[in-house]
Amino acid sequence: MTQTILLTNGTVVTPDGVLDKGEVFIEDGVIREVGISIQRVANQQIDARGGYVLPGFIDMHIHGAAGADVMDATEEALQTMADVLPKEGTTSFLATSMTQAPEAIETALKNAAVFTTKAGQAQMLGVHLEGPFVSQKRAGAQPLEYICPPDAEQFDAWQQAAQGKIRMVTLAPEVPNGLAFIRKLSAEGIVASMGHTDATIAQMEEAAQAGAVQATHLYNQMSPFHHREPGAIGGALLIDELCAEVIPDFIHSHPKAVELAYRVKGADRLILITDAMRAKGLEPGEYDLGGQPVHVSETDARLSDGTLAGSILTMEHAVKNVVRTLGISPLDVAKITSGNAARQLGLTKKGSLVVGKDADVVILDKEWTVKHTICGGVVGYENNEE
Repeated sequence: MTQTILLTNGTVVTPDGVLDKGEVFIEDGVIREVGISIQRVANQQIDARGGYVLPGFIDMHIHGAAGADVMDATEEALQTMADVLPKEGTTSFLATSMTQAPEAIETALKNAAVFTTKAGQAQMLGVHLEGPFVSQKRAGAQPLEYICPPDAEQFDAWQQAAQGKIRMVTLAPEVPNGLAFIRKLSAEGIVASMGHTDATIAQMEEAAQAGAVQATHLYNQMSPFHHREPGAIGGALLIDELCAEVIPDFIHSHPKAVELAYRVKGADRLILITDAMRAKGLEPGEYDLGGQPVHVSETDARLSDGTLAGSILTMEHAVKNVVRTLGISPLDVAKITSGNAARQLGLTKKGSLVVGKDADVVILDKEWTVKHTICGGVVGYENNEE
């Protein structure tokens, strides 16, 4: 039976502009019409009540949520993440690994390779391999003992284990084999993202010339900006070829630092991420990340030495923070939460509310609270609270 949904009375955000009292018609998981006064009958009708209708959020960098972590390497862990993410408006994500023993990474990749999303869940688009090819000087919460230089043979074995699902790799370009590895990733259509790096600005420029296209969680675990050596932060901000991820919980980065990134990179080259770990959505307490104990408070997650260990941020709160603090327009919100990530990953069917694309849609009220999330044409979350 054909499944159809008609969204009405929305502030519909499209690449061409914002439609007041706009409508979206969805059929069998695909956007069929976007406009005003759509003359179609649907199985299901959703009144957006004037709220914002945006493409579903894409979280390129998330380790876990609701007690689950990608490195648990179980189907249950990925199912849990896919189940809970629509609540925050996320309709697709990259399952993000972290630096661990090679066999632990391989087990997580094999698990991700065979995972399939169910109706109404956030879709796992593939894997973001964060580490182990990073700088020991900028390890952050990545365990030092497993950090190593880029190894093409090891990567090929991991990609085989993942059945080709590694879509993005975070690495430090200045480490041995860094530039050659970036060229390899670029040739294979994989996003090379510079992070956990002690690179100079010259090394960042070389990496961009080699094919790097992104910076991982801008500001965090990067060589700092100095007026005589702008470092990795300066490179991430100034090199036009690079998009920059940012964690806008205002703990990982000061609100003014996020504003600086927005002003310099612009809405076309900034990507909101959560970098969330398993405690997202749970009570404060003791958890783990990559086998390391993590203390989680009401606001953040830290290792015993105080190092930030991922976040407990939701995409919904990321959006609220940047809109309230920076005054970002709905059109720009759609870019930094979905459109830019889709472009980076080469996703031609996601990232905007356009006829023919996947019906991944989030409806938020005027306070930017998620009211409905539609994943592939199926309602995955509904908030009926007034």
